[in-house]
Amino acid sequence: MADLDALKQKYAPVIETIESFAEYGAKVDSADLDGEKLHLKGEVPSTVIANRVWDVIKEVDPTYSDLEHEIATTGGETQPYTIKAGDNLSKVSKLFYGTANKYQEIASANGIDNPDHIQVGQEINIPVLS
Repeated sequence: MADLDALKQKYAPVIETIESFAEYGAKVDSADLDGEKLHLKGEVPSTVIANRVWDVIKEVDPTYSDLEHEIATTGGETQPYTIKAGDNLSKVSKLFYGTANKYQEIASANGIDNPDHIQVGQEINIPVLS
């Protein structure tokens, strides 16, 4: 019999990633055993965040052979984001993509000529990376 606590610990980075996007509507509904696998059920608000969760799943275990997941995407492809005090596009890129190096893709998708000239309160859309 699989150990639920051990599987939850193994996939804790995945659960934490989903929960880190709670302010955008992401949530974990349940994490329980389904036979020998961790059954993770939840939802995320966009394809952008779903892709971030997938990246973390593959970092934890590229085969994810002991994970059964139902993570619904409740919104569209892009993720709306409002610039906060202290933000820069590298920080936003790190949040949504796991790397600060994709800031230029965010800038381009939003018609931002100079990534250093963003304003607090500015609304942008985080694109799905191809």
